[in-house]
Amino acid sequence: MTTATRLTRRQIVTRRRLRIGLALVVFLFGIFGIRLFQIQGFDTSAYAAMADDAGTRSTVVPADRGEILDRNGVPLATSMSGMTLTADPSLTAENAPQIARILSETLGDDIDYFEAIEQLRTPNSRFVYLVKDLPAWSADAALKALQEADLNGVFAEQKSLRSYPGGSVAANLLGHLDASASGVGGLEQQYDALLKGTDGSATYTVSPSGQRIPLADSDVTEMVPGSDVITTIDRDLQWYADQRLAEAVQMSSADWGLAITMDVKTCQVLQMSQVPTFDPDAGSGMTPENTVSRAYQTVYEPGSVLKTVTMAALADQGKIAPDTPIVVPSGMNVDGFPIGDYWEHGVLNLTAAGVIAKSSNLGTIVAAQQMDDETMHSYFRKFGFGQSSGTGLPGESQGILLDASTWTRANHATISFGQGISVTAMQVVRAIGAIANGGSMCEPTVVSGFQSPDGVTSSEPAAEMTQVVSQDAARAVTTMMEAVTADDGTAPAAQIPGYRVAGKTGTAWRVDPESGTYIRGQNTVSFIGFAPADAPRFVTYVVLDKPYAAAGGGSTAAPVFHDVMTMALQRFGVVPTGAPSPTIAQEW
Repeated sequence: MTTATRLTRRQIVTRRRLRIGLALVVFLFGIFGIRLFQIQGFDTSAYAAMADDAGTRSTVVPADRGEILDRNGVPLATSMSGMTLTADPSLTAENAPQIARILSETLGDDIDYFEAIEQLRTPNSRFVYLVKDLPAWSADAALKALQEADLNGVFAEQKSLRSYPGGSVAANLLGHLDASASGVGGLEQQYDALLKGTDGSATYTVSPSGQRIPLADSDVTEMVPGSDVITTIDRDLQWYADQRLAEAVQMSSADWGLAITMDVKTCQVLQMSQVPTFDPDAGSGMTPENTVSRAYQTVYEPGSVLKTVTMAALADQGKIAPDTPIVVPSGMNVDGFPIGDYWEHGVLNLTAAGVIAKSSNLGTIVAAQQMDDETMHSYFRKFGFGQSSGTGLPGESQGILLDASTWTRANHATISFGQGISVTAMQVVRAIGAIANGGSMCEPTVVSGFQSPDGVTSSEPAAEMTQVVSQDAARAVTTMMEAVTADDGTAPAAQIPGYRVAGKTGTAWRVDPESGTYIRGQNTVSFIGFAPADAPRFVTYVVLDKPYAAAGGGSTAAPVFHDVMTMALQRFGVVPTGAPSPTIAQEW
């Protein structure tokens, strides 16, 4: 063996090491290849999802809640674009003071600087709420300022914010939204599903710092806006009635007041006011006493306004007319209960019109004795008492009308003049509206139709009419009610120059809710009327609860009726008929 072909021990060792190294490299690449094949061939979906989750963010795109409009298309409740700011403390903790400073500078009173720092440094957290329900323009300004300062970790969630442009206007009819954006009370609750629409969603790619990557893939499901609800309310008349009622409540020191105006031909409610009320836009006055809708949820004893129903029932049976003579005693004792009129007098010779004009309890009792319990009860049921008024609004009360089988002589006597029966204001409006409409009654309505997101409008069916008394009976009672607003009646303050006005005052003792007994010296006073009396178009009802002791329906409620009815007649262009008021004898 030559020297050239002979390998040294060093060379043999080196070659052995190279072979071992090569084997190790091939082995490692083999493992990597097998793993790559497993990932690409079998676990593709799982790893793709993990990659997506690590670099994507999903958010709900809230549906715009439908608007609630007045009869002329003016928004009473609408929605606006808003945002809620959130943060990832793992990204914001280091720069919390700088982020909090920018947020406080751009958002002002909507955020507290020191509280924001604590939130931005929340330990062991990846999500905190910073500010909820901001207008979109305000949130955008804050996010832009943070982006310009190269501060990451603050994000925005889209919100649909509810706005009530009129503040407290028609608030008790509209209702409001709770923290979960669901309707509470009124139309917001009644038509919640229709107004809500359907939320959408958006998923998009973000950077490690949480910022959305422009032009990256995104997945968007479009939201579907809610439908609009078109009400029968006239916003201008509603606003005026709100102001006028508030003035009357303050001047009379009443606990609360309400006013309702309805078109007697269509039963569409034009305004429904309440004082005190609340402001759903500002979130003020949100107490149970203010948010309850007294027009259809609160029950009370109405007093003398229901004398008209008693007279209508008698007239429908042919037992009474405006000039029917009635001998009114100086007092009565029924089942041991003394009953009198609000003024002291001896025996009076009044006509039926005089009984209504002077609002005599005793004269009404005498007239009502021509009906037995069952007959009188049936007429009160025909006029809608003891049952829902039909508005469909949530929480509506049916009132209380005792079954005729339980009546005593005292029940028969007091119910005839509006005590011993509990009603809602909407029930009274419906009943007197029937007298104004020639004895034909329909259910009050506050909604005329709906408008879908694509602009298609649908109308609610017209109110169905039910004849509860004859036209002759309705005309007879209307004549009696015109005597109330005459110069020698109990409510001359309800007169409207150029128009014939029919009306009726009401004064009733208030009931102690705890003891169930009457509270002497505390009354619920009211006035209801319609005009023009000879061609009725509108009925307006005004109620004041617990005013000053000497207050009466003719002196405190009738002036409110005058002003609200006058505006309604003018706003809807109802001209006087020109017919003279009838001469009505009150005595015989």
